[in-house]
Amino acid sequence: MDKLSRSDLFSLEQYSEARPEFRTRVMAHKKNRRVPLGEIAALYFEDRLTMHYQIQEMLRVERIFEAESIQQELDTYNPLIPDGSNLKATFMIEIPDEDERRKLLSELKGIEDDTWVRVDGFDPVFAISDEDMERENEEKTSSVHFMRFELTPDMAAAAKAGAALGIGISHRSYTQQLEPLPANIRNSLIRDLDAGSSPA
Repeated sequence: MDKLSRSDLFSLEQYSEARPEFRTRVMAHKKNRRVPLGEIAALYFEDRLTMHYQIQEMLRVERIFEAESIQQELDTYNPLIPDGSNLKATFMIEIPDEDERRKLLSELKGIEDDTWVRVDGFDPVFAISDEDMERENEEKTSSVHFMRFELTPDMAAAAKAGAALGIGISHRSYTQQLEPLPANIRNSLIRDLDAGSSPA
């Protein structure tokens, strides 16, 4: 999947005009890319469109228009765009109560390494997490992790040929799985395995 460049972005003025329609399109797209894992965790699979939106929102909120600063945002978010052999996701532990969240984050240390994607007929592929920075300390994990699931060529070919996909967590304190994925989610994720694709 092609990375984003400055030429792909709206100017601040252009984005102000385009934002309502663009945001509606992105929100509809995201509905097919969220995978809930039980009541407290979810994977939000990223792609070129979700990162385009993220960058535009950052530029808008921070009122960024200088070329160097725009490039910094591109450099930050482009690594979350799939490369054709992988799926990339933001993993979130979603617990509104702060005290409960703190307790569970201690119990869930290491959960980022126990999250997986499975192509039917193959072993699970466990996440490569937080390549940009460490998000776990000696006491607890983070409520947000960035994950890459690297598929072998055979796995990618099988998935594109119709094999079912499953996603789960195999942590000692929290085990969940969703197999097979619903067709709308599966079909959206399969497009990430085509290096030259862009979402419609």
